[in-house]
Amino acid sequence: MTKTFTYDDVVRYLYAETTENENELIVEALALDDDLMNFYLDSLEIKSQMNKIVRVPSDNTIAGILSYSQQFSTEMPALSY
Repeated sequence: MTKTFTYDDVVRYLYAETTENENELIVEALALDDDLMNFYLDSLEIKSQMNKIVRVPSDNTIAGILSYSQQFSTEMPALSY
């Protein structure tokens, strides 16, 4: 019986969340299914672009966090039971 792979399976493969056996079957499915291969290539490009995103908090946000953290004494325990 031939296993049909979904886009979810391809995403799992892309993020190395599949077993070695699944990897072999998915690679074979990618070679045989143009739509699945196009989805894989598009997803690979999107993943690459997402890895380049750098988020930097604004100065206002950093100041707010620092201001909040200064409310607490270093001698006071962080958690009290």
